[in-house]
Amino acid sequence: MTRLFRGVFIVWVVFRYGLDELFLTSFQKPWLHAMARIVSIGRNLDAPRGQRIREALERLGPIFVKFGQVLSTRRDLMPLDIANELARLQDRVPPFGSDVAIATIERAFNKKVDDIFVSFDREPIASASIAQVHFAVLKGRTGHAREVAVKVLRPGMLSAIEKDLSLMRMMAGWVEGLSADGKRLKPREVVAEFDKYLHDELDLVREASSAAQLRRNMAGLDLVLIPEMFWDYCATEVIVMERMNGIPISQVERLRAAGVDIPKLARDGVTIFFTQVFRDGFFHADMHPGNIQVSVAPATFGRYISLDFGIVGTLTESDKEYLAQNFTAFFRRDYKRVAELHIESGWVPAATRVDELESAIRSVCEPYFDRPLKEISLGLVLMRLFQTSRRFSVEIQPQLVLLQKTLLNIEGLGRQLDPELDLWSTAKPFLEQWMIDQLGPKKLIDQLRNEAPRYAKLLPELPRLLVDFLQNSRSGAGRGFDELLAEQKRTNSLLQAIMYGGVGFVLGLLAMQLIVRVRVF
Repeated sequence: MTRLFRGVFIVWVVFRYGLDELFLTSFQKPWLHAMARIVSIGRNLDAPRGQRIREALERLGPIFVKFGQVLSTRRDLMPLDIANELARLQDRVPPFGSDVAIATIERAFNKKVDDIFVSFDREPIASASIAQVHFAVLKGRTGHAREVAVKVLRPGMLSAIEKDLSLMRMMAGWVEGLSADGKRLKPREVVAEFDKYLHDELDLVREASSAAQLRRNMAGLDLVLIPEMFWDYCATEVIVMERMNGIPISQVERLRAAGVDIPKLARDGVTIFFTQVFRDGFFHADMHPGNIQVSVAPATFGRYISLDFGIVGTLTESDKEYLAQNFTAFFRRDYKRVAELHIESGWVPAATRVDELESAIRSVCEPYFDRPLKEISLGLVLMRLFQTSRRFSVEIQPQLVLLQKTLLNIEGLGRQLDPELDLWSTAKPFLEQWMIDQLGPKKLIDQLRNEAPRYAKLLPELPRLLVDFLQNSRSGAGRGFDELLAEQKRTNSLLQAIMYGGVGFVLGLLAMQLIVRVRVF
């Protein structure tokens, strides 16, 4: 019954904001266009379509707001005006009561809040669609108190998202069946990706583990700070982490007044991104300004501070190699190689002509090289690339959605910090060095070093393994080999018989001719 009421409410919101008319006219079915004209009669739909979609998602609640944020990165699924409007969706939502947060903490750790913390701020410092954060002072084991941030999951989220996701899957099936681009854009796979990210965010222990992994990966880079997790106080619904103090990266004037080198900060952001993606294959995938601060403490002055690790992206070795080759080819303006890579990877049909795809990619990318970032919109470039991909039936890869989203976040940060930043020239040396490392002797040495423990264990066992093989060759696995030898011997005997018979026949003919000649002469 609850699901029915939720479905009725969603339908009401769809009609209230005229989304039915928008979606029906986007499909390539004449009867749907006629239906769109009928249902729009008598309604005031003067507001821009992007604004109506954004307001409808906000009305539907946190899950749909989060989905809108994900959709804002998929410029291939919607026109640019809608994507830009969805990008305005804010994480800030009304907080839930502090009494509920305290009850959740006490239930998670089976302790009173006063037994865990010296002090606990009842007013949350931040509230998002999935969780909210309170500052506190943690009682240390040795009596030394630590300033911490306590992240508490919003109550009732699991049941709410399960109901909404089931409806999203149903709608994605409709889109795939009715839209001309439905199969190519894979809306059901997009919803499945969203499902995965949401369930990952609902497990705060997973978030804490991701933060710990990123902290280890970035330890030697000295460019970014990641909070320490207090594992004694990490549970599915609550995690306690080191409190970070910095200036939000969006407050550029405060950073400049504090003496931070803004152009270097912009370059460091690009370095952090490409290091996480191509060196580690494990990257912070929610790098919007609300999750990034800059340290002004003397010991860590000018370093990034990363927060909120609910969404992280991973890449396989093949993904990294493919992307690195694509980026390197782009930076070298080798559009033919880019086209070849798309065909080799199976992203486009094998029958696609390389020269046609090369020409289309060149027309999109060439106008943007040698320009500062203020004159380049990666969103516009991606939009044009997606338009090109539609022409060549390129299959969108859902596993790269987070990478695309993060790249757009990096663009926004770079433009905000240093409009003169040349993203291409900043990233090109890094990627070229990465390719050298992957294909050069260092990679071979690293692989041998990684495999050394296996080799060290295997070498002493080789004599025993050889004896076992020789013993087994006389039985079991060796019977097939013996049968093969026997068959070979029979074949050899037959060939010998044939050969001896042939030789005897020839000798017989020669003997008969000799006898005849003797008799004649």
